[in-house]
Amino acid sequence: MSVQPHPSSVRRPAGRRPRLQTPSWRWLAEGVWWVEHGFERARAHARPEEDSRVRIFLVLAAFGLVFAGLGLKAGYAALFEPVDVGYRGAASDRSRADLVDRNGRLLATDVIFYAMFIDPSQVWDRDVAFREIRRVMPGLDADRLKGAIWGDRQVIVASGLTPDERAQVHDLGLGGVTFAMEDGRVYPLEGEAKHLIGATDTGGQGISGVELAFDKELRAEGAAGAPFELSIDLRIQGVVESELATAMAETGAKAGVAIVTNVQTGEVLAMASWPETGSRNLATSGHYEMGSVFKSFAVAAGLDTGAADMTTLFDASEPFMIGKRRITDFHAQNRIMTLEEVYLHSSNIGTSRLAVQMGPVVMKDYFGRLGLLDRAPIELLESAAPKVPDDWTPSTLASLSFGYGIMVTPVQVIAAVGSLSNGGRYVPLSLRKGGAVGVEPRTVVTPQTSLNMLDLMRRNVVRGSGGRANAPGLRVGGKTGSANKWTGSRYDPAVAVGTFIGVFPSDGPLDAPRYAILVLVDEPGEYPRTGGFVAAPAVGRIADRIAPFVGVERADDRWQLADGRPNPTLKDMEASL
Repeated sequence: MSVQPHPSSVRRPAGRRPRLQTPSWRWLAEGVWWVEHGFERARAHARPEEDSRVRIFLVLAAFGLVFAGLGLKAGYAALFEPVDVGYRGAASDRSRADLVDRNGRLLATDVIFYAMFIDPSQVWDRDVAFREIRRVMPGLDADRLKGAIWGDRQVIVASGLTPDERAQVHDLGLGGVTFAMEDGRVYPLEGEAKHLIGATDTGGQGISGVELAFDKELRAEGAAGAPFELSIDLRIQGVVESELATAMAETGAKAGVAIVTNVQTGEVLAMASWPETGSRNLATSGHYEMGSVFKSFAVAAGLDTGAADMTTLFDASEPFMIGKRRITDFHAQNRIMTLEEVYLHSSNIGTSRLAVQMGPVVMKDYFGRLGLLDRAPIELLESAAPKVPDDWTPSTLASLSFGYGIMVTPVQVIAAVGSLSNGGRYVPLSLRKGGAVGVEPRTVVTPQTSLNMLDLMRRNVVRGSGGRANAPGLRVGGKTGSANKWTGSRYDPAVAVGTFIGVFPSDGPLDAPRYAILVLVDEPGEYPRTGGFVAAPAVGRIADRIAPFVGVERADDRWQLADGRPNPTLKDMEASL
């Protein structure tokens, strides 16, 4: 038996190369073997120059491999990887969701902007830098730019630059000028719905309006790549803003508010404040004594409690005296009137008598149910609490019945009227498409009281003080409101507020689609300053223009034909025979 040596102990003759069984790998193996034994050959033959060549070869090979890898990566990036054009394409990179209206139209979105910095120590020629930057950015403040270029440290010179503006400065090839990306919120419609949408700060945090109210949800939806839908309809918003501006121009008023809501869901379809240049949302934070609009609330309470019905008589033949206070009517009838006539002729005397008869407990209860004693529960943080009376004496009750002695916001009033026209449910207003989440409507009045109020408001437009709000075929109902403003020492008739609150269509089932419109005109410049003259026409025009957007078709009712002509009575038809 012979013993075979271990393969590792067998010495190969010098100079012999190993043989591989796979020919395709032979060239690689030979190269590795040649390099591996290059130093040994050089020392064996006493030829140091070969040792140096091998070392140089190895260094060159290593650098060659590195540069080849870099070249391949650069080529792949240039040919196959997406190009960064300055905007974020990945939804996960978004900081805030797009704001869209109920139909998906864009209201606000995030884009990439740039901030420009200047390091004066790196600027080659300061005069040239100043001149060239001013040439491509003429709107940049010259003193600020000069201070940066001739300063002693790096400072930010401009922010909010678009990619095109950045490219123009970058292409100048100036030393010391650098840029940093920053998020920016843009509003494509510029001033439209500005009071409603609000704004964000430079850090992307909501500071007002919807941007503040839904800040957390906007961030969450932005991370998910989904838009955030609001309840407003941009078409209706445009109509409301244009008609409000027209009313302001026609009346020479100081300020104004217009709102449209869906009374069944509480969704706000439009909300506008004027002047547009102001930053305050008067719809949610403006406090007003609104006058005779409040007669709807007093009458509804009377009907709902059974304290009165449409035929109940009230003596308005002479002023109503409460102690030494004398209450009169603006359009005095000087006669005994039914409750319906009290409403149609807007009698202060009649509603004062009704309110005093019901007493403070009932009045306070119904005002609370209608949301008039607390801030409107809309999502906007700007929603202000009302200014309510401390005591509920008979004199106070009389004032409350016709809209004095309490200062409320327009959103409170339109929500209250909505509850009188939707079957008797108080539905909180909401700027979220679909309405407020997790909020149960509360009962305010009975369905029968709601039907009575709808009929009464319609009668007021066709037979009473609200005639200028009529829109042919749309069955608009509503109530005027006029109030003199307190000027510090007295209620001045030259400084007034005129309001009209309307609903349409006022007929049909209680759960049918129905919309409320409020227009408030603050300090109209010319007489007459009453709501029937300064606000009612705008309500009628808004209803007329938005009816196609909300799907309300023109039709006859018991009072008028669809074209606005009076509905002929049996007596009219007999007379024509």
